[in-house]
Amino acid sequence: MGYITKLQWGGGLSFDVELDGHRCKVDADKEFGGEDRGPKPKGLVLAALAGCTGMDVASILRKMRMSWDSLALEVDAEMADEHPKVYTHITVRYVFRGEQLDRAKIERAVALSRDKYCGVMAMLRKAAEIDTEILINP
Repeated sequence: MGYITKLQWGGGLSFDVELDGHRCKVDADKEFGGEDRGPKPKGLVLAALAGCTGMDVASILRKMRMSWDSLALEVDAEMADEHPKVYTHITVRYVFRGEQLDRAKIERAVALSRDKYCGVMAMLRKAAEIDTEILINP
């Protein structure tokens, strides 16, 4: 058996989520009948993408013995106009800050995550075009 995620209705359109022993809440915007008491499920998909590839890149760069001061990920997504409103184009931006950053190592780590290791990216790529960008000390 794979992952088990449990959701319990929390009133209105909200649900309490239990995943791997962690808890959070999902809800809809007020304009759609929710109370905005938690993130929207589609937003969590983008967070999962950023988390998956971010962990890959950090792990790969540690193995390459490259240090950095900070790494942030930004994900922009365009959505279809018609239902089901799926993501059609996603851009993952890796923002590095530090003094001794090696662009070639960063590019290699991002490529390995994008093309080999990140399962979330592989799944989403079946539905949307995904681009990656690297920013160093912007």
